[in-house]
Amino acid sequence: MTLTHSLTRRARAPQTAGQVAPPRRSRGAWARRAPLLPALIFMIVVTQLPFVGTVAISFMRWNALEPDNKAFAGLDNYKEAVTDPQLRSSLLTTVTLTVTVVLVSLVLGLGLALLLDRQFRGRGLVRTMLITPFLVVPVASALLWKHALYNATYGLINGSLTWLWSLFGSDNPPQPDWLSSLPLMSVEASLIWQWTPFMMLILLAGLQSRPMDAVEAARVDGATTWQVFRYLTFPHLRRYLELASLLGSIYVVQNFDAVFTLTGGGLGTANLPYTVYETFYQAHDYGQASAEGVIVVLCSLLVGSFALRTVSSLLREETR
Repeated sequence: MTLTHSLTRRARAPQTAGQVAPPRRSRGAWARRAPLLPALIFMIVVTQLPFVGTVAISFMRWNALEPDNKAFAGLDNYKEAVTDPQLRSSLLTTVTLTVTVVLVSLVLGLGLALLLDRQFRGRGLVRTMLITPFLVVPVASALLWKHALYNATYGLINGSLTWLWSLFGSDNPPQPDWLSSLPLMSVEASLIWQWTPFMMLILLAGLQSRPMDAVEAARVDGATTWQVFRYLTFPHLRRYLELASLLGSIYVVQNFDAVFTLTGGGLGTANLPYTVYETFYQAHDYGQASAEGVIVVLCSLLVGSFALRTVSSLLREETR
């Protein structure tokens, strides 16, 4: 009798444990996730609800200049946005601006990262000075370039040309109006100055995560500096180069401050965000502007998905 009772109790023990364990696990999971709920709710209210509202307005015919002509428009706003020559021109400008800024910033950032990866006196001070442009407020950076550098009368660039020509005894130096003669290049230069430190930081982190034993072994075997960079450093930096280019593309695509401050969207410098601004604040076409804004968001999400995939692959490699 005692043996039978003992065997029955042992047979029931796993069932009892299996019945009790799930509530404990669920309570533990709830206790871990509950503190995150306020932040999740706040993020949904601040980011997702306005976007849902924008999507809803994009399907409406809504112009502030015609308040009585408000109705459901279906996909008309999207069709007009796709066939609008001004939007296609701004899309081409956005692609040109983004590709130029990202590529040049990557090359300059890689050179600066290789420089800062070496040991030299005052490296901390140099690193701080090189990071400073990225910390400047975008509007302040654009104003700095517009007035302190590009101004045809008292700007630093034309002042340097005047001084350089005076060294050769010339009193007639070139004094171009940079924002009028080279508008898109002027915007690109200001953005490159601002985003090169960002690229440098990411690539410097990649350089400092290199397996130095492989580098030292290659140098012992007689590899040159170029060979070490080509066969060891550059392949290791591939993921970081992809991450830097994707993150930079996301931010540069959405840039509005430099275009608005430097050129006011004129002379062929209007990108997608500025076109949305014109449609909303100047044409007062809320439905059309919302449709254009949704298109910009979808383009950013397309690039952002590649960035998240690259970040995930980097994290997986770091945890191995």
